[in-house]
Amino acid sequence: MHAHGQVLMGEVGLAAIRDAGLRPDAVGGLTMGADPLAYAIAAASWGAGDDPIHAFSVRKRAKRHGKGQLIEGCFEPGARVVVVEDVITTGGSAFQAVEAVNRARGEVLGVLGLVDREEGGKATLEGAGLRTMVLYTASDLRAAVAAKERKTCPTTIS
Repeated sequence: MHAHGQVLMGEVGLAAIRDAGLRPDAVGGLTMGADPLAYAIAAASWGAGDDPIHAFSVRKRAKRHGKGQLIEGCFEPGARVVVVEDVITTGGSAFQAVEAVNRARGEVLGVLGLVDREEGGKATLEGAGLRTMVLYTASDLRAAVAAKERKTCPTTIS
């Protein structure tokens, strides 16, 4: 993860959560994809000086040793959380994280995706009653790449 990218993800993710009027105790999602975004938002919230938002990770399977927990990090029953995802495709990873939070007696305020691949996942999550926010769509990224290519491609001089 590029250090500057981490900072930008945190700032933009925190702004999206605050702009939506949400006040979660923590953010997190299915490891590993959600981890960088969750940690970046947690760090940005601390740096912003308002109510800190902590981070947690959801394992795909509980460990067979130790406490055998599915959720690791700053999470406790009753926590209000936003589930985060690096990329929303079908919504499956977000659903898995939501189910883990619900089983651990947390309250899911919504889902935040860094990128929506526009393959139906966002609509599926919303159809299940989950408030779903995305920072960027695949179309946004394609348009940005195309705009950059137009600016950087050398022109032919006759």
